[in-house]
Amino acid sequence: MTDPGGYRSYATDDLVTGEGVAVEVPVASVAARMASCVMDVVLVVVVLVAGLFVFGALTAESSAAVQGIVGIVLSTVVFIGMPAIIETMSHGRSLGKVTLGLRVVRDDGGPATARHALVRALIGYVEIYLLLGIPALVTSMIHPKAKRLGDMAAGTVVVTQRARLRLTPPPMMPPTLAHWAHTADVATLPSGLTVAVRQFLSRAPGLSPQSRHTLGVELLHSTLPYVSPPPPGGHHPEVVLAAVVAERRRRDLERLWREEQLRARVVPADPFTTPR
Repeated sequence: MTDPGGYRSYATDDLVTGEGVAVEVPVASVAARMASCVMDVVLVVVVLVAGLFVFGALTAESSAAVQGIVGIVLSTVVFIGMPAIIETMSHGRSLGKVTLGLRVVRDDGGPATARHALVRALIGYVEIYLLLGIPALVTSMIHPKAKRLGDMAAGTVVVTQRARLRLTPPPMMPPTLAHWAHTADVATLPSGLTVAVRQFLSRAPGLSPQSRHTLGVELLHSTLPYVSPPPPGGHHPEVVLAAVVAERRRRDLERLWREEQLRARVVPADPFTTPR
């Protein structure tokens, strides 16, 4: 199969769930991110001042070199270590984000890890503290997903949890291809291709005729290698794409149901959740 660059670029506007479902992400606004950042900065400054006061009293009789080392270590822990640890332990949340209902997630919608938090903290120290937040504000206003430099480097995005997520509705099975789809060998499609097809089918009426035809043919060309035998001729590309995605979804739901039934028979019931 050739590199499906078309569907890769077409499917980058939304996050993707584990089932290849496109989620129109409620990205946090620049104002919400600024307010959250101010709260986090205030917390960092308070901790830093308190730490300097405590360690200053403990090292009052030490040499200037020792006091300098203590200051550097304390600053590193407070400016970089503390934000990274908080975001890692809270799965992408900080004091400001908890207050405003925000969370840091990966670009693919998965939870941010310690690596993501550390990258964000390292670059955040430069763009927020050393450069007074100017680069973070400018890039957040320019980027379509309100990302700052730390998010770009880490591959993360800040979303709001106080807005409802909208899932792209699944396509319906075209009756004319139902028999073929049920009997055909439909392999699991790459998540990016699945998302691209579902986005295309839901947004096709709003596209220009030329773009609609070009994208339909391109997506069908990328999808056919995963289907055997090929669909009968004479059907519009959008009809074939809808049949493939609908059938793949039906089989995945059946597989998940069988796995759940097997798990229920093998794994004993939890006495704390089983109604009495």
